[in-house]
Amino acid sequence: MALLYPDQGGWTVDEYLALDAGRHVEYSHGRLEFLPMPDEEHQEIVFFLVKALKAYASKAGGKALMAPFPVQLWKEKFREPDVVYMRAQNLRRCKERYWEGADLAMEVVSESNREHDTNTKRAEYAKARIAEYWLLDPGEGTLTVLKLVGTKYVRHGEFVRGQVACSARLPGFKVDVKAALEAK
Repeated sequence: MALLYPDQGGWTVDEYLALDAGRHVEYSHGRLEFLPMPDEEHQEIVFFLVKALKAYASKAGGKALMAPFPVQLWKEKFREPDVVYMRAQNLRRCKERYWEGADLAMEVVSESNREHDTNTKRAEYAKARIAEYWLLDPGEGTLTVLKLVGTKYVRHGEFVRGQVACSARLPGFKVDVKAALEAK
């Protein structure tokens, strides 16, 4: 028996959350968006970043996860940031199947999806009031830390190999850029 799925534009949040696609799938106003499969370098960097956040969370409290895991930005919009962090005081927003927003979102920029990572998600995360957004760009060799000021992100810092990126909102959270870019 063939499985029947809704037409694009007809998906509900519950149908999206029940989907087991085995890959990154984001939800936007009844439509599914299938993202490119990450390569090994991308996954190594993501794993490095989530380990760093988990180490931070073990001292400061909070929770860190990596994609694929949905984060609800608003009623009809779910994204799957590469790495997300929720501060201890906001853990009530962590549901079993998805989180309601996040305090920090991180993306590893993919050449095949650069516009989506650097512009689309930046605007959406700002609209969702995610306080901090990190963009690690292996192609450029940079790690950009953005902090939400009002309704827009402003650059807290752009860091390169040999520098240590520091969080704008999480006291004491730092990442060695060279170590992140060369994660294995």
